[in-house]
Amino acid sequence: MKKKLNLFKPVKKTRVYEEIVAKIKDMIDKGRFKSGDQLPVERELAEVFRVSRSSVREALRSLESQGLLESRQGDGTYIASQPVETLVNPLASVIFTQKDGQRELFEMRRLFEPQLAYLAAERATPDDIQTMEKMLDLQERETAMGKIATDVDKNFHYLLAKATKNKFLVRITDNIMDLLVESRDKYLQVEGRPEKSVLHHRQVLEAIKAGDRDGALKLMRDHLMDIEEGLFPATAGNRRKSKDELSVNRLERR
Repeated sequence: MKKKLNLFKPVKKTRVYEEIVAKIKDMIDKGRFKSGDQLPVERELAEVFRVSRSSVREALRSLESQGLLESRQGDGTYIASQPVETLVNPLASVIFTQKDGQRELFEMRRLFEPQLAYLAAERATPDDIQTMEKMLDLQERETAMGKIATDVDKNFHYLLAKATKNKFLVRITDNIMDLLVESRDKYLQVEGRPEKSVLHHRQVLEAIKAGDRDGALKLMRDHLMDIEEGLFPATAGNRRKSKDELSVNRLERR
């Protein structure tokens, strides 16, 4: 029995917003809130839960990314129907059980995140672009102060997914971003890389603002390649070498 006890690990303390998420989910499960019901405003929820408005905001964002809530411009936040959560949950479950597979996660990112940038360049509204610009301004300020802007970096990618107007992509992105916290910290702690991250994000955003879908896709792909080279130099180096050799062969055939 004592040997089996070694299999267990200490339970991590939950963040305040996670407790709010759990409480709202519980109310939905018990039928106290039903599809189409409007939630109280952010200020009222903060007062009821006795927490900060920023914690409430983070909880609502999390619930929205899970497809449980939907935000209606100028009208408030409502309980959504469940198809997004129902369909994405199996994939999310697989992602969460593979927390050590950072290389595999990056392969997954390379498959779809450049497409997020492509769709964002096609679908982003002025409000989406303004919100992303504010996030990049914050990332730039924190970087200039010598801070490791991990959360801000993560939020930019989340906003990018949100600009696609595809709830499935938002949900998947949110799960992957949560699993990449450790590798993002590792990457951003290397001198010069926080500044490079801000630069790459701004380049992607400029392409989105210009409606340049192909440009946004390429810039995001290059950004991910740069991150991958920093984290997994051998793997990414071989991939870039193969890519360069393919380009040379194409030129020679011409």
